[in-house]
Amino acid sequence: MARDRNGPDQFTRPLRRLLAAGVILVLMAIFLIWRIDSVRVEQLRAAMMDRFVPSFGWAMAPVTKAADMIDNAQSYVRIYEQNQDLRRELQQMRAWKEAAMQLAQQNAKLLGLNQVRLDPQLTHVTGVVLADSGSPFRQSVLLNVGRRDGIRTGWATMDGVGLVGRIAGVGEETSRVILLSDSNSRIPVIVQPSGQRAILTGDNTMMPTLEFLDKPDLIRPGDRVVTSGDGAVFPADLLVGEVAQSPDRRLRVRLAADYGRLEYLRVLRATERPVPTDPGDLITPALPPSPEIPPLPSQAPE
Repeated sequence: MARDRNGPDQFTRPLRRLLAAGVILVLMAIFLIWRIDSVRVEQLRAAMMDRFVPSFGWAMAPVTKAADMIDNAQSYVRIYEQNQDLRRELQQMRAWKEAAMQLAQQNAKLLGLNQVRLDPQLTHVTGVVLADSGSPFRQSVLLNVGRRDGIRTGWATMDGVGLVGRIAGVGEETSRVILLSDSNSRIPVIVQPSGQRAILTGDNTMMPTLEFLDKPDLIRPGDRVVTSGDGAVFPADLLVGEVAQSPDRRLRVRLAADYGRLEYLRVLRATERPVPTDPGDLITPALPPSPEIPPLPSQAPE
């Protein structure tokens, strides 16, 4: 198909070429003027800058705004990264705070164990509670001390406040403690200040009952309950709890030990009693032999 020589391209192509040539000449002239080292040319450059640069502010506004937007975006990215770092540090601080609180609680409980006043003749071994039985019919816990630590069956265990129970089974590295709330627990106690002796009987609740009281009328709620030491089952004067009255009018004991937070227990070493070898020692203790009285000197006859 033949091209139309009278079309619009016949006039626009020369104009574009002239315009491109003019732009190139202007840029070359500006370049030369800017590179010439002369006083008059310097004055001309200064006059041109004073004349045209202020009027180009509106043209530089988009560039300035774009540069500001880029700076703001970079600032937002930096702030986001700092925020993520702070979140990670906060999470670590929370973990450290939780660990510090657990250590503080353990330290407080250990200090509580150290503040319990006991008979100076009693020694003890502190063990960590490993697990409980988890049965509603048996109240017991497992300690991480056993036969290798010298633990014996029947020894009393305490927390930082009061009596918890007794050792009921001993293994090489662990031992089981039957709590005072267990239905198999029976210990002799004294109610102060009345001095009434009784048997604390567990019934799988947190408030064991007081049984075999001679004069229950002398006992009031809030009275202190301690071990009596009868039968050498437990050492005497160990705190058990205080008297409380249930809705069925039965006398019970609100235990001093915190059974909900048993983590450390103190196992009290009982003193070894001498085993009698003579059947007569079962009735009366053997008396030491009396010193022989030397005979009186005989008087010489007069």
